Amino acid sequence: MSKRMIALTGAAFLCAATTLTASSAYAADGPTGRELLDKCNNGTDSCVFHPYGPPETFRGDIHQVGDTVFNCTADLQRSTVKWSETTGESNSFGVSLSAEYGFSDVFKVSIETSYQHTWESSSTVGQDDSIDVNPGEKGWVERSTEMNRVKGQYEMHFPDRFYDHYIWYQEFEAVGPVKDAPGLVTKKTAVMSPEEKSQHCG
Repeated sequence: MSKRMIALTGAAFLCAATTLTASSAYAADGPTGRELLDKCNNGTDSCVFHPYGPPETFRGDIHQVGDTVFNCTADLQRSTVKWSETTGESNSFGVSLSAEYGFSDVFKVSIETSYQHTWESSSTVGQDDSIDVNPGEKGWVERSTEMNRVKGQYEMHFPDRFYDHYIWYQEFEAVGPVKDAPGLVTKKTAVMSPEEKSQHCG
């Protein structure tokens, strides 16, 4: 066989192989991302999640936990704010990874195997915080929750062509709480507004 024929044969093989592999992001007539993930271990020969790196830890948005306390007296008051908060997860497709989906099991096993890290779908933390509030002021507690973020890609191999391809890839990102982490807790005070004084102090 001539060198020209070998080159043409190799080019044709590469072209054929390319048509059998696709990313849902670039296939306009392909499946939706959720439809693709629902096939993970539910019609595939193999379904693997490839994380791009270890879970990234960060703090979420600062928000109030517990009730606001108001000091309507003429003296400094120490009040106790009791709070409890359950933080859940979120991901690219708005489904809980705690549910019995094939792709959720694959995701959690991959993270645990690769990084010895257990993925948490939810975490509940609570405590009692004392806060000193001056006369005519209000006090409250804010918290910024510790979270994990994982980014990666699913690789799915099908026994038969699925939307004209044997292999599909799907990008995926998930955010979940760090188990039992108290987060950053801060105490705040401010002067009551006239409306607040009227409402809470009579």
